[in-house]
Amino acid sequence: MSQLIPSLFGGRRTNVFDPFSLDVWDPLFSSALANNVPSSARETAAIVNARIDWKETPQAHVIKADLPGLKKEQVKVEVEEGRVLQISGERSKEEEEKNDKWHRIERSSGKFMRRFRLPENAVMDQIKASMEDGVLTVTAPKKEDKKPQVKTIDISG
Repeated sequence: MSQLIPSLFGGRRTNVFDPFSLDVWDPLFSSALANNVPSSARETAAIVNARIDWKETPQAHVIKADLPGLKKEQVKVEVEEGRVLQISGERSKEEEEKNDKWHRIERSSGKFMRRFRLPENAVMDQIKASMEDGVLTVTAPKKEDKKPQVKTIDISG
């Protein structure tokens, strides 16, 4: 049985050994190299870990991603071989004007990518995606569990 630990965000629980998570960005690796990485790469790492919720209902797998400030044209949802769902995109850096005086820059910009291996019960050719108010929702319907057919046999005699 895998161990569950509370998340630092929102008190949700996260499975540390999630076999379906294929995140491209490794925060431990990234922080160890942060001093040797150009600023453009650090900007990319800042939003690569877009917050994702994944729930399984009786009918589907539903993945929601918080992508504030992005339009649907800036986000790409793809399905790869091996049942891999990939969500990627890019948040543009705000243009700096010559006379602007910045007091704080905290919003991240750059590219992001999250990948998930969907389980066998996901119907890969029926996945749908929608975006509303900066939240991307990807829905992968599930295959119906086939119940064994029972055939009644008439008893003669």
